[in-house]
Amino acid sequence: MTFQKIVTEGKQNHGASLNIKDKARVLRKTMTNAEKKLWSRLRRNKLNGLYFRRQHPFGIYILDFYCFEANLAIEIDGEIHLTKKDYDKERTEYLVSSGLQVLRFKNEDVENRLEWVIDTISEYLP
Repeated sequence: MTFQKIVTEGKQNHGASLNIKDKARVLRKTMTNAEKKLWSRLRRNKLNGLYFRRQHPFGIYILDFYCFEANLAIEIDGEIHLTKKDYDKERTEYLVSSGLQVLRFKNEDVENRLEWVIDTISEYLP
C-alpha cells in the first residue's frame, strides 16, 4: 500500500524555494504594525468568510497577505517602497501574469483609514 500526500491548492507555495519559505516564517514573526493591524481584521475568516494567509510564499516572492479563493494578493507598502518602485512594478507584473489581482496600500492607509482599506479589499472578494 502506498500513501499519497494530499496538498490543497490553497496551501501550496507556488514553487517557492526552501529559502523563501524560511524567510516567510521569519517575516510572520516580525510583522510591521500596519501588517498586524490589517491581519487582525483578516485572520480567522473574518472578511466575507474567506481564508487569508500572511507572509505567503509565492514563487520567488513573499506576499504580505494572500487569499486563494479570490486570487488576491494584498501588499502593504512602507517607506522602503519609495526607493523600490521598479522592483515593485516588476513584482506586480509577475503576480498579475500568474493570475492574481494585486492590491497595494500604504502603511499610513492601514494605520489611519483601516475601514477604507477593508472596504476596498471587500470589493475584490467573491
